Amino acid sequence: MEISCHTWAFNDLTLREALGTIARLGFRYVDIGAGKHFNPVHTIRNPREVAADILADLRTFNLKVGDVTLMLTRISAADDKQRQTEVNVFKALVPVLKAIGAEGVTVSPGRAYPSDDEAARDRTVQSLTEMAQAAATAQLPFSIEPHLDSMATTPEAARYYLDRVPNLRLTIDWAHLLCGNAREKDIIDLLPHARHIQLRQAARAQLQLPFERGRLNIEKIIGQLYDADYQGHVCVEYLSEHKNWHGAVDVAIIPEVMRMR
Repeated sequence: MEISCHTWAFNDLTLREALGTIARLGFRYVDIGAGKHFNPVHTIRNPREVAADILADLRTFNLKVGDVTLMLTRISAADDKQRQTEVNVFKALVPVLKAIGAEGVTVSPGRAYPSDDEAARDRTVQSLTEMAQAAATAQLPFSIEPHLDSMATTPEAARYYLDRVPNLRLTIDWAHLLCGNAREKDIIDLLPHARHIQLRQAARAQLQLPFERGRLNIEKIIGQLYDADYQGHVCVEYLSEHKNWHGAVDVAIIPEVMRMR
């Protein structure tokens, strides 16, 4: 297993500054998140320039890209134009992700619709299938992150898409599943499908907490990953901008990142 750090912990910095900070904290892998650090629209308009700039910064700080988090939450939208736009954005970004050496890509399962909305589930399956095919063609590992307020908030919902989308893997954010009241056994049962793991301290109904207030037993989780023969990355993912989403609180980012690492 390799350990990475997510740039979302440093949204107050430029990407170059965030990469430098992550490198100085002792990481050799980084996860890059869409948003301030990686603007999909700008990247599509200037793919070679963006890729060259990121590669130069990665070389400067001796970092590799463990994963890129794109999200693209409108893949479940009832508006076909919105949904297809998200899929097309994904396809356009795949060559850039390959160019910067990303070892995988994570997207959202889509914005939440009622759990009994079969049409929304069908739209999500259709979108994910098209995206998974594009990723597979480029030999880019592809996964969804089950998260709160999405089409896959629970392990059971994640399995629904695993069963229907070829080549689909999971990015497991332990905090999201714990915050959403998932049982430990159900999370562990997903590990054979895991491509990427994200960790930060959290508790039920509290998406981010200081280490001493969190309920994740990190040593136990790492042992469970070894038991499952997990071969991917473990990303330390704290959120510097969270707007108190699902009870998330501000933490001292650098001390928390170092303690989790």
